[in-house]
Amino acid sequence: MLKIIHVKVNGKEEELAVDVRECLTDTLRDRLGLTSVKKGCEVGECGACTVLIDGKAVNSCCYLSVWADGHSVLTVEGIKGPNGELSPIQTAFIEEAAVQCGFCTPGLIMTAVEIVGTNKQYNRDELRKLISGHLCRCTGYENILNAMERIVAENLARQQKLN
Repeated sequence: MLKIIHVKVNGKEEELAVDVRECLTDTLRDRLGLTSVKKGCEVGECGACTVLIDGKAVNSCCYLSVWADGHSVLTVEGIKGPNGELSPIQTAFIEEAAVQCGFCTPGLIMTAVEIVGTNKQYNRDELRKLISGHLCRCTGYENILNAMERIVAENLARQQKLN
């Protein structure tokens, strides 16, 4: 059974006919070509498919596309700057060597976008807990946590300058 949904993806309004059983990962990858959304475990345990829905991190493999009707979805493709430049979060991941094979990176970056969006200070243990839904087989998480600490601190410094 197909259903027409209206969803804003990376700031662009989309109208799609989707099977009511289709997961958001498949819609984003196969219909919209957003390949930053990875298919990993497909049961919500690895975090590779993480996207933001209305600003909240969600495993898109466990989220039906029909549930996104009327909502806003953000993927890594949507966080680049106006001239295509990398976001500060992506830059921190690169500069802190938090990327190796890169499979888990888009999901971690989207979780980082949510974390930064809270405008709160987190210690390393809190950040470790916040990324606990992500599996990374390459980095051992230390450089990922370094990048997370850095972007939280940089964001708070920017917020203080604005106030």
